[in-house]
Amino acid sequence: MKRQRIRDLGYEPGDLETGRCNAITDVEGVGVGHATVIEGDDIRTGVTAITPHGGNLYEDTVPAAVDILNGYGKTVGLSQVLFEGRIETPIMLTETLNTYRVADAVIDYYPDIMGDKPHTINSLVGETNGSYLTNNFVRAVTKEHVYEAIEVARKGSGRPEEGSVGAGTPMTGYGFKGGIGTSSRRVGAATVGVLVQLNCGRKEDLTILGAPVGKKVELPSEPEKSPGNSIMMIVATDVDMETRQLWKLAKRTTLGLARTGAYSSNGSGDYTISFTTKGLSQKDYLDSMGIDTLRTDGYLSPLYKGVVESTEEAIINALFMAETMTGYRGNTRHALPLDQTLSVLDWFHGEK
Repeated sequence: MKRQRIRDLGYEPGDLETGRCNAITDVEGVGVGHATVIEGDDIRTGVTAITPHGGNLYEDTVPAAVDILNGYGKTVGLSQVLFEGRIETPIMLTETLNTYRVADAVIDYYPDIMGDKPHTINSLVGETNGSYLTNNFVRAVTKEHVYEAIEVARKGSGRPEEGSVGAGTPMTGYGFKGGIGTSSRRVGAATVGVLVQLNCGRKEDLTILGAPVGKKVELPSEPEKSPGNSIMMIVATDVDMETRQLWKLAKRTTLGLARTGAYSSNGSGDYTISFTTKGLSQKDYLDSMGIDTLRTDGYLSPLYKGVVESTEEAIINALFMAETMTGYRGNTRHALPLDQTLSVLDWFHGEK
């Protein structure tokens, strides 16, 4: 069966309306760019860039926040976002040991491409471990790959590619082939979108729309334990809000993650970075929702739901769009069988 997103196959996760592309890029100004690196039998890696706008982020920073569910990871730059509440470089995602090369390349990007020489700059890089399918000690992601991903993202985009692309190239999700997935929701006049780099979970725990898919679906062979056990989750919204409120949005990704069966094991690096493009004033958002007071943060609750639904669907899309891949040492990670999965969903939901 052709790889398709879950909505294209007849199931609609959640209740809220999606954005036009059902992607993080539905938040106006946000761009996503991938550079995929496949070389010989042993290299299956890449890098993904997420830009809040197409301009110079160092000169025009955006409010941001970080939430850490479990911190077993090699991220770069999160502490400054935690303390300052701003993003000044593109958000970069990659494969574990490429993290530091990507961070270094982002620093070079500013004088090389932007013509700036900041006195200091905070590269922001997240990762998950794809070493089951790639020799990560080669660290094959280059400066050119980083520049390519950023430039594609800065130009803006419709729905980005999903599955085994960019930073998601070698990743595993619930014992199946994982990778990049995205989704969005409309909340009144606001938009919230999520992009995930899925590389966590056990096959037997996979749950899709309440159905025990992981327990029911069969593969040609049992999945070997993957060294990767993590997920990066990126949240974008256009509602103008402060970093404290963005942190509250970021925390809700973990509820969407839990819906799919993950429990964040001790060796898992589960991180969320959230930001706002500030394209929609709080007043315009409140008016669109029929809310007449800002006395508490209660007006954020509908956005929380949007984050939860978008995260859940982004994870499902990553699984539905990823393709079977063979790589390092001949290891193979099989894609989620869509025909079997649909049969389980039909059975669970009582459809004939």
